[in-house]
Amino acid sequence: MPSLSMTINGKQVTKDVDPNTLLVQFLRENLSLTGTHVGCDTSQCGACVVHVNGKSVKSCTMLAVQAEGSDVTTIEGLAQGDELHPMQAAFREHHGLQCGFCTPGMVMSAVDLLQNNPDPSETEIREWLEGNICRCTGYHNIVKAIQAAASEMRR
Repeated sequence: MPSLSMTINGKQVTKDVDPNTLLVQFLRENLSLTGTHVGCDTSQCGACVVHVNGKSVKSCTMLAVQAEGSDVTTIEGLAQGDELHPMQAAFREHHGLQCGFCTPGMVMSAVDLLQNNPDPSETEIREWLEGNICRCTGYHNIVKAIQAAASEMRR
C-alpha cells in the first residue's frame, strides 16, 4: 500500500492508502472529515467539491494518490477557528441552505468562483454552479448569499 502525503486544511498528513481510494473516501473514511459529502457517485451533484491547490475539484473524480504533495482544503478548513469564512456566514445569513447536504460543495465552488471573479453577475454565478445540484432551495438564496459574500470579501 503506497504512503500518501499532502497538506489538508493547513496540516501535513501522511497515511497509507489503497491506490484505488477516491479522494472523497480518503477524506471521509481515513481522516474523518465528513463535511465533504458523497451525493451521487457519478460526479454530477457537486456535493464533494474541495479545493486542490486552490482550485475546486469534485473529490469523487480524483484518486487520493493523485493529490500526493497537494494542498487540499475542505469545508472544515475554511473557517478560522470560531469565525466562519465570509461565504459560510453569507449562506447562513441569507438562508442559502435548507437540508444542508449540497452546502459544503456549493460553498467551496462559490469560494473558487470569487477567487476567479470577485464581482460576478447573477448569470455568472448561476453558470459557475451548473455542476452543483441543490434539490431544496431553488438557488435564489444561494445566489443572494454568494453576491453578499462577494461584496463582503471585496471590502
